[in-house]
Amino acid sequence: MTRSDDEGIWEYAKSNGYVLVTKDEDFHIRSNLFGPVPKVLWIRSGNCSTELVDSLLRKNYPDIENFVTQSESGFLVLQ
Repeated sequence: MTRSDDEGIWEYAKSNGYVLVTKDEDFHIRSNLFGPVPKVLWIRSGNCSTELVDSLLRKNYPDIENFVTQSESGFLVLQ
């Protein structure tokens, strides 16, 4: 999906029940416009290493798990 536009990625995630994990604010905006499917996990750490992203995901796993199971939640921000 590296060559897909935001809409294509959004629709693919929606159709397949995926949670989008992104550093791109555009998906946060889409979530506000189109609702909580698919869910968006937005990593707001600026330029950072893969190790930092991994650490954020691991440290916040309980919050992420809760987010995924709540139908009314559309996006979660990690910093």
